[in-house]
Order: sequence, then C-alpha cells, then structure tokens
Amino acid sequence: MTEPADDPVPPAGEQIHLPGNSALPILSALGITLAVVGTTVGLILIVVGLVLFLTTTVLWIRDTRRDISELPPDHGA
Repeated sequence: MTEPADDPVPPAGEQIHLPGNSALPILSALGITLAVVGTTVGLILIVVGLVLFLTTTVLWIRDTRRDISELPPDHGA
C-alpha cells in the first residue's frame, strides 16, 4: 500500500485564506482598455488610461502585501 505524497487537502480545522472583494482588477483592466483605445482616439485617453492602470496596480500590490503580512507565520509551512 502506498502513502499519498503531499496531500493537497489541508488538515481539518485549518483555515483557507481568500482575498477580499476588490474593484481593483476591473479598474486596472479599464485603464489598459482606455490606453489602448487612446492610441487611435487621442493622447488624453492614453494618459488617463496609464494613470488609472498604474494607480490601481500600486494599490493592488499594496493590498496583497498587507494581506500576506497578516497571515500566521506558519502558513504554508
């Protein structure tokens, strides 16, 4: 009889961490879309789209880093 290697199911009682709801992915996609459409319409859409994209990306990374720092030290061990 063989034993299962690296069982992907967490032990009973262990919580699974899921990130909270966020509009940042949608706003980031909107920023990219505006920048791409701006290449045919005008420079102002490119600028607005890039500013929106960069802002949401920075906020998204900040939120993710904060979520990861709040995990218990033995998470993933």
